[in-house]
Amino acid sequence: MNKFTITVIDTSGIQGYIFSSNRLRENIGASHLVSEVTDDWVKETLDELGVPENQQNKPIETGEFNAEIVYAGGGNTLIVFKSRDIAISFTRILSKLVLEKAPGINLVVAHADFDWDEDNLYQVVKDLMEGEIDHRKHERIPSAPLIGLGVTAVCNSTQLPAVDRSNKYIQYGDEEEADSYLISTETKQKLKAVDRANKKLQDMFADVVDGDIYQFPYRTDHLGRSQRESSYVAIVHADGNGMGKRFQKYGEDAENNRDYIQRMRDFSTSVDNAGKNALKAVVQVITKSIQEGKVVGKLGEFKLKAKYYLPFRPLVYGGDDITFICEGRLGLELAALFLREFEKQPVADSEKKLTACAGICVVKTHYPFARAYKISEELCKEAKKFVKENKESEPNGFSAIDWHLAASGLLGSISEIRKLEYQIPVDDKDIWHLEMRPVRLEKHSSEWRTWEGFTQVVKEFKQGEDWKERHNKVMALRKVLREASDDATKEFLSAYKLSQLPSFPESSGQSEHLVRKGWLNNRCGYFDAIEAMEFYLELGD
Repeated sequence: MNKFTITVIDTSGIQGYIFSSNRLRENIGASHLVSEVTDDWVKETLDELGVPENQQNKPIETGEFNAEIVYAGGGNTLIVFKSRDIAISFTRILSKLVLEKAPGINLVVAHADFDWDEDNLYQVVKDLMEGEIDHRKHERIPSAPLIGLGVTAVCNSTQLPAVDRSNKYIQYGDEEEADSYLISTETKQKLKAVDRANKKLQDMFADVVDGDIYQFPYRTDHLGRSQRESSYVAIVHADGNGMGKRFQKYGEDAENNRDYIQRMRDFSTSVDNAGKNALKAVVQVITKSIQEGKVVGKLGEFKLKAKYYLPFRPLVYGGDDITFICEGRLGLELAALFLREFEKQPVADSEKKLTACAGICVVKTHYPFARAYKISEELCKEAKKFVKENKESEPNGFSAIDWHLAASGLLGSISEIRKLEYQIPVDDKDIWHLEMRPVRLEKHSSEWRTWEGFTQVVKEFKQGEDWKERHNKVMALRKVLREASDDATKEFLSAYKLSQLPSFPESSGQSEHLVRKGWLNNRCGYFDAIEAMEFYLELGD
């Protein structure tokens, strides 16, 4: 008998923890604390139990050490322990560390004993994840913190009892105005983690970003807002397609338990590197655009003395779940660039390339952050739904993008917003959609709703001979499109002496109908492009 214990550590309610505040510094610190809980602190705790960090990947079955990390990071961790007693001691130490240094983060932990020689570790982990972990997540009783006794002041961000003031934990830049507000223990720990988060980010991008010139911003105001001209920020949430199933299938094909552990480790590492390398490619394009003058002067005041604030900051970058924030006019372009670079990355299961979907929500700079992030998540899900609906035409899947430009604010879910603002009932039967979103990232022979088609129309409206600097004409077309009528479009073309609307790149015969009517299969091909003209800045070659 060769008995061991497998331990799964997961987190719940992370999005609420990270994005509950409207202050970017607190979001940064919160995200870094989540990363530390499931990675750095796991390794520190194992070291305390007698497993040094440089030995934490050594085979557990040799009996030399008390534990072996299968994978750690991205919000969850899998560890094999020599016994259940050691696993419980580990959980106790880590839980205490989280309570003291990261209050507000909810850990979900489950253990299972197995025999190395007789049991299939893949099946043991699968049963644990689908059984006890899911059960504990759904049955967990939310903590009810003591709001306060007697006369207490509350934290501006969490509404919990205040214990300190923020200015003690923030290093303000030379051109930043000091801000002091009441903070709770949870917010204090988030602010204390900001410097660690920034050091980790600068180290990660050290090979592509000169830290003496370019700095990642701490505040949304430093993303590149133009005073009295533009003040928008884009929240981009990207998520890999079918990664859970790929992860599971790769583990299922393992020949034995040792092969399973190695496969899980390799797959987790390769996906984590894919996300980080794609982000690095995005930063390289941004810095190159700054050096070539494509961005400077267009994005406004993001230069501080001899240093530039990059108009971009990753917030969550563990595995295939990526969230970053950037200047509003860069959101669409950077999201597409990230997905394209993500697809190029190698992964342990080399059967097919990586694909992902992204949701982009563009809002006013000081709009409530949590609300905007929630919409970006919903948009990402809409893009994934679009991929599933078109699975027959492309069984291996594809990357897709969806977005919402909230110039005046947000009210309701994205489905409610679109029903109210973008859907037009026709003949009491059909619903015509002003939006063409979501769109495929790459061109496709049977689909006109692509990123290339969208950007080509935007460029034509901005630079084309018939449309350039003719704002009234473009706005007149927007009004006509709202009528959802082929005849109205025809009258518009006649009135302005145009032979057709801007063309799409697809050559499947569908473009001919679009340029004459403006609509195809109850979807408008031009409304999104008109709406995005002021929110799209190209950075590519």
